[in-house]
Amino acid sequence: MLSQLCFFASIAFSFIAWGIVTARYIWPRLRLLQRSEALQPLLILHSFRFIGLAFLVPGVVSPDLPSAFAHSAAYGDIVAAMLALLSLVSLRRGFGVVIAWIFNLWGSADLLNAFYQAGSAGLLSGQLGATYFIPTLLVPLLLITHGVAFRILLRHQSEPAMGETRLPA
Repeated sequence: MLSQLCFFASIAFSFIAWGIVTARYIWPRLRLLQRSEALQPLLILHSFRFIGLAFLVPGVVSPDLPSAFAHSAAYGDIVAAMLALLSLVSLRRGFGVVIAWIFNLWGSADLLNAFYQAGSAGLLSGQLGATYFIPTLLVPLLLITHGVAFRILLRHQSEPAMGETRLPA
């Protein structure tokens, strides 16, 4: 019970910490950029979601890790990473924003589905083994940056998200 409490507390603190980092450092920079420029660092970050394949590696995770969770999380992440890379290389073309929308919808749904799968499978934090850091450190950042990406995608192509204010150099 204590390990589960520590697990959920870690996730909560990670959301708070990444929220502060995003509000203070990430959003103030991205909000001034054109849509395609603002999406690029977010897509690069999400291209590292191949790390979710670690859920399938014996010895990295417990043999007791529910396979429904492991497969769903791993394959969902690799699809999200591929969509992020595809979107990144196609952003300057007309269809790049469409792919960015597909990536962002898929990626968000995949992360939320992983939480659902973990809960419905009765996942225990110790079953994650070395992948414990993925839901406690990375997933909160990824969900927050999906929110930022939605905000960026909802604005017009040529306008910065917040006026014409420029940051000092």
